[in-house]
Amino acid sequence: MRRKHTFFLLRFGRNYLTGIAVPRHAASSDESPVQLLFSADRQAINSRVPDSAINIESLEKSFPQARSGWRAMLQPFSAATATALRGISFAVNRGEAVALLGTNGAGKSTLLRILATLLLPTRGSAMVAGHDATKEPAAVRRQLGYHAGSDTGFYARLTAGENLRFFGRLNHLSDSFLRQRIPVLAERFEVADILGNQVRTLSSGTIQRLSLLRALLHEPKVLLLDEPTRSLDALAAADFRRFLKSEVLQRQGTSLLFASHTLPEIEYLADRVAILKEGTLVAIDTAAALKARSGAASLEEAFSVLTGHSAHALEEPTAS
Repeated sequence: MRRKHTFFLLRFGRNYLTGIAVPRHAASSDESPVQLLFSADRQAINSRVPDSAINIESLEKSFPQARSGWRAMLQPFSAATATALRGISFAVNRGEAVALLGTNGAGKSTLLRILATLLLPTRGSAMVAGHDATKEPAAVRRQLGYHAGSDTGFYARLTAGENLRFFGRLNHLSDSFLRQRIPVLAERFEVADILGNQVRTLSSGTIQRLSLLRALLHEPKVLLLDEPTRSLDALAAADFRRFLKSEVLQRQGTSLLFASHTLPEIEYLADRVAILKEGTLVAIDTAAALKARSGAASLEEAFSVLTGHSAHALEEPTAS
């Protein structure tokens, strides 16, 4: 009996210290009482998110200048002189949606990649759900969902369903939870009929939907989206925005930081808008306050006044 108790305490202590984050619905009725206990413990860990879901302080990021030919071999040893972020500081509150607005090269994707622990900052700090993105990357990843605008990272020869189950298991989701969760989201994203198809056979728009589904699969507390409706047709984009606002933001209370070039999308989803220009934070406030501050009638006009850029600079070619 003592051996069993010792094993239980060791098992419990290891799970508590590692902070494995499993959503509140991960445990199902066919799981053992011990599994249910562990799941409840993990849920409690996952729910302890501070008031500031994201806190960025004096964040800077520089890259070496791009080189071609044989000089490219010297690039890892070159000085970081191309600055992408210049001392950015702001916070995203718990349950808040903040949009990143800026031209190409303003630093939006770089900032999201640092928060997603895919890049290291040159200076400054970034906290996500109370964890340092540089010092505690594993803890940060357990709390967030991340969708990149182009790099989906799916395995081309696996089916869509196999990919989703694979990434779900990486997030410590149980098989029973995945059997329930994947069909529900697949119907919502209109990809239920292609779950048995290899990813390499799918269109770019369908892969985009899969990537969004994957980011939401484990019900993250913090969500990072880089151009979430890129490659989606108009109806699918509108449907996703409604789902994101009603189900993810309002019902689940998820904190959202997203980059977008679509101004109506920003005004529909965002509580506040952070305007970036050449790696600096020009302004962050509600859309109404930004328009009042700049004396503008629209967010497009406010962006032009505050950055000195034409609003046409926000436009990007539509991906096919």
